[in-house]
Amino acid sequence: MTFQRARTEEQRELRRRAILETTSAMLDEMPVAEVTLNELSRRVGLAKTAVLRYFESREAVLLDLMDDRTATWLAELEQELAPAVDPDRPAVERAEQAADVLSRSLAARTALCDLYGAQGGVLEHNVSVEAVRRHKHASLGNLAVMAGLVRRHLPEVGDQAEQLCLTVLLVAGALSAYTSPPPSLLAVYESEPALAVHRIELRAALRLAIVTSLVGMLPRP
Repeated sequence: MTFQRARTEEQRELRRRAILETTSAMLDEMPVAEVTLNELSRRVGLAKTAVLRYFESREAVLLDLMDDRTATWLAELEQELAPAVDPDRPAVERAEQAADVLSRSLAARTALCDLYGAQGGVLEHNVSVEAVRRHKHASLGNLAVMAGLVRRHLPEVGDQAEQLCLTVLLVAGALSAYTSPPPSLLAVYESEPALAVHRIELRAALRLAIVTSLVGMLPRP
């Protein structure tokens, strides 16, 4: 950006996008818990007070980024599901095919899973009523899109699709906290391999949870 001060709505939007893109790049390097306003301000080339003109807090930046990343992921997920789920197969087989895609797709997006893991306990705190309202509208919109994709390939799920999708995202967030053990835990696993018997591999754990949820929601014959 060549301008020093954003004076038009277009310039303000450019600066807002720059803040989000910088935060996104940070999440490719570090977990949500390590993202700070000070480091974000340094990387984006603005004073912290200037960043706060666009986002009221660190949490507000991360909530907006989560909504943006979810929308981008869902557009890609649509393309991933289409060739992978065979409409001519029985419902249980289609559920397994969909679980394969969902688990692979989410496991490849660890930063998004990390954001979902921090949502309820961290990100929805230290934000105003209006920021939460905006986030919830975006979340419900994304959830409706995801539910529509599930129903397209598994119409048997019906009205339970939204609840299923919410469960998948919450489980992905919860599991992500256990997939990057700290150095001390890795040292324990190395010295006593038997203690690593329940170490979580994100994609496998997600697939099991998604298959269980999907099959559990299918109508009984």
